[in-house]
Amino acid sequence: MARQTSPKTKRPKAAASGQASRARTGLADRKEPAKKLVARKSTTRVAPPSSSRPVGGKAVRGANGRAGVRRAPQPGTAPAGVPEELLRIWADFKSTASGEAREQLILHYAPLVKYVASRVATGLPASVEQADLVSYGMFGLIDALEKFELDRGIKFETYAIPRIRGAIIDELRSLDWVPRSVRFKHREFEKAYAEVESRLKRAPSDREIAEHLGISLGELHDIVTQISSVSILALDEPVSVGSDRGETISLMDTLTDVAHGDLIEGLEGDEMRAMLSAAINSLTDREKIVVTLYYFEGLTLSEIGDVLGVTESRVCQIHTKAVGVLRVRLTDTSEDD
Repeated sequence: MARQTSPKTKRPKAAASGQASRARTGLADRKEPAKKLVARKSTTRVAPPSSSRPVGGKAVRGANGRAGVRRAPQPGTAPAGVPEELLRIWADFKSTASGEAREQLILHYAPLVKYVASRVATGLPASVEQADLVSYGMFGLIDALEKFELDRGIKFETYAIPRIRGAIIDELRSLDWVPRSVRFKHREFEKAYAEVESRLKRAPSDREIAEHLGISLGELHDIVTQISSVSILALDEPVSVGSDRGETISLMDTLTDVAHGDLIEGLEGDEMRAMLSAAINSLTDREKIVVTLYYFEGLTLSEIGDVLGVTESRVCQIHTKAVGVLRVRLTDTSEDD
């Protein structure tokens, strides 16, 4: 028999559930202002620094320890410190591509090319004229004038110096017939030869130079063969400098003029031949034979190879090394005098 529940037992539960629902509603009503307050506070929260950081800015930390942002030059502003007259010329050149404005800018920034050319010339041989470097750099200046954007807020000098230097270096590389790797090997070989000679107080052998460079003897011979084309002298290139009056002696000055029998020139030639003879005597026996047969007997490298019993490439290596040693000896002798 099913159990019947009287209505009186249900009323207290319904009343209790009603009171619980009213209590929850009241609690929700009390929490709602707090939620609105939190929401109101969240709307006034400052955006994170990454969203307000300007383009090109750099984060820094001030004296108070707080992080800040260093402002970069904003686009659309002219660089600071530029005279108004120069800004007017820039504006005229960029808007109308005026030839007169272009010429005025070239004349204004021409000293910048001379400055860069003088800095580049410090690492080049004396045979390279600085005037040629200036002419090469003018092309870089003109290219920088065409591509420079004034409204970026940076100085023209900052933008133009790398371009001027790059134009000079590109032109020098295009005129050089020797690869850069061979030039590097030549410098390393001369540096190693000077260091070993200074340490041993005598002319080093091929094996000693190879050990100093950390390579095998065959690799050293290959390097000497590669750099043999670098040892090319111009007739007007200085080979020694007179210490008495600061006179420069070129290779052309050492050649005998058969048409004129000048006594002074003859004495200078005799002195140079004596210096050359002393320098040749400081060479090794095999180097002496190669120099004597090649320059005094007129034999070819192949014929000298047959005399010595070696290949023609080996004779070329010995000849290149001997010429380098003679050049060093003549330069040292002139400086000591």
